[in-house]
Amino acid sequence: MLTRRYVDALGREVVVPHAPRRIVSLVPSLTEWLFAIGAGERVVGVTDFCLHPAAGVAGKTRVRGTKNPDRAAIMALQPDLVIANREENRERDVRALAQAGLAVYVTDVRSVAGAIATLAELARIVDASAAAEPLVAEMRAALDDLRQLPLARPRVLVPIWRDPWMVIGADTYAHDLLTCCGAFNLGAQLSGRYPRVPLEALAALQPDLILLPSEPYRFSPADLPALRAVWQGPVAFVDGELLTWYGPRLPQALRVFRALLQAAAVGHASSATTS
Repeated sequence: MLTRRYVDALGREVVVPHAPRRIVSLVPSLTEWLFAIGAGERVVGVTDFCLHPAAGVAGKTRVRGTKNPDRAAIMALQPDLVIANREENRERDVRALAQAGLAVYVTDVRSVAGAIATLAELARIVDASAAAEPLVAEMRAALDDLRQLPLARPRVLVPIWRDPWMVIGADTYAHDLLTCCGAFNLGAQLSGRYPRVPLEALAALQPDLILLPSEPYRFSPADLPALRAVWQGPVAFVDGELLTWYGPRLPQALRVFRALLQAAAVGHASSATTS
């Protein structure tokens, strides 16, 4: 069997069959990418959080969550490639699967440019580069366009959880996406990739805009009273998948967040919800 060797985000050499035929994806955004580049039929297992494309993943074997995958179920599927992510999946699960003889390729995405490179590499690994090429080219063009545009820098804060309240910090894909689109992410000034911020401290950060995403915590108008108790400025509810999932919708994410942030910079964000 023809094989290829790759070095993954953990620095491990991973031997993968050429054009792997049985793939388990433990990363929802990368599951969506596999279908987008025509490799969906080869996906045999996905997590409970792999939602897109809905019709494509409907018939796939579920192997529980990203943090608690069913290792026995994964091994029973006899995959010749398991795709994981350093942030979303636990290293002990990765190593256990690898020790069982499976080829586990771990990704680590912390920037938009890094996401594009990872998606292109994954397409090479599954022998789908030709199908991926126009999509990757669109991503690169969208990012290049942003780099050439004058961008205002509204001060933005993005909670991703409450009880405790946590925000997007530095060294994360979402932070870099927001920065590329013109945000000055206040969370990046705090310690940690997802720093905890007491609710009463939000106002002291003096944001121009607070973004409330739909995941990982699904913020809704029901969360506004708690926020309004400490801060009265503009709030926008945003699509958490566009903010945190890197995949075929990446160009759309760049367009959507650039438009939102640049509108916020001149004080008339159409998506803002105030009370």
